[in-house]
Amino acid sequence: MSSATSTSSLPSGLAVLTTFPDVLIIPEIIFGGLVWILVASSRVPAAILQGWVMFVSVFCFVMSTTLLCLYICGAHGGSGSWVTLDVICQETAALFYLSAAVLEAYFTYSVGLVPDNPVIFHIYQENIAAVVFAFVATLVYVIHKIFSLLRWKSS
Repeated sequence: MSSATSTSSLPSGLAVLTTFPDVLIIPEIIFGGLVWILVASSRVPAAILQGWVMFVSVFCFVMSTTLLCLYICGAHGGSGSWVTLDVICQETAALFYLSAAVLEAYFTYSVGLVPDNPVIFHIYQENIAAVVFAFVATLVYVIHKIFSLLRWKSS
């Protein structure tokens, strides 16, 4: 894999899947999709918290999938403005996912304080998994953001 600092433009075609940090789009989609599935499958006692987590996971999933498709199709044409767009998207996603992961962790902690109830315990387990995947997605987006910033600086 080539380094982010070796090229100052975005790759196109299948080269997107072999260059770093662009290959991180795949784990972003996978972990974001897992958060989306886990939050959507759990019952929603706190709609406002879960609603934000759901919005973030769906928004970032769609954004990452769209960017991946555009990069593979070569729609960016090697333009420097796409490098800036990539940085903005990664920064936004990292910030959104950090806020969503913290809110999901808070919600899960609150649900865990309820006395033993099999239904609540099942919700608790699903939300623990959602918290873990949300923080992993946050980490992947932050790593992608850092290397996108390095590529933007060198362009």
